[in-house]
Amino acid sequence: MPSSPRKPSSSRKPLLISAGVAVAAVTLGIVSWQATAPGESPAKSSSASAPQASDAHAELKALARRESGDKLAVGRADAPVVLIEYSDFKCGYCGKFARDTEPELMKKYVEDGTLRIEWRNFPIFGADSEAAAKAAWAAGQQDRFAQFHAAAYAEGSKDKGFGEARLEELAQQAGVPDLERFKKDMAGEQASAALRKDQEEGYRIGVTSTPSFLINGQPIAGAQPMDAFTAAIAKAKAQAQAQPQAGAGSK
Repeated sequence: MPSSPRKPSSSRKPLLISAGVAVAAVTLGIVSWQATAPGESPAKSSSASAPQASDAHAELKALARRESGDKLAVGRADAPVVLIEYSDFKCGYCGKFARDTEPELMKKYVEDGTLRIEWRNFPIFGADSEAAAKAAWAAGQQDRFAQFHAAAYAEGSKDKGFGEARLEELAQQAGVPDLERFKKDMAGEQASAALRKDQEEGYRIGVTSTPSFLINGQPIAGAQPMDAFTAAIAKAKAQAQAQPQAGAGSK
């Protein structure tokens, strides 16, 4: 059984969360992001607290958007397993996951229809992080999110910063066809609204570090090795097949 995530496997920064968001997280009974070994329950609690844990898991699982036109997602909208990734382009461990693990997940599970990956922009390292997140969203509007994602997470890329000129350079590397539209979209209200939506979702469920993941509602914190994701995906797929969801599919 994979061990619980090690402390160095994620990037952390204190977040200022509104009282309303904090109360919402407590009300939902969201489980700790630290108890994330795929073979274990997030918390070994008494039977009295089991309904609360079950409700929290259902809330987390329901966060999968499954929108067929989602520009920040890959994989079938009706895939049995959905991995939601909360990440920051300045996060070194996010980059490690993007380079070392994500391509394997794509090849092994996305291509055969088992897995859908939905990215959430969750910048926690200041203005550069937010600018990169908006740029990634803007690239996505021209169907180049995955290519921008790869360019921004390439080895050594984050060390060059994410100033305006650098973001335009990354867009060119990603093959964004209309750079003027890219710059306009990046600075527009829609990009800001999309970023707020992702951030508020993460804050509400208690995300405080990147990368953080949900696999059919099961939290995994940090850039875990491939084996941890393999185990979690296998478990989630088995559960999905045993209890098919009514109405699953694109929205």
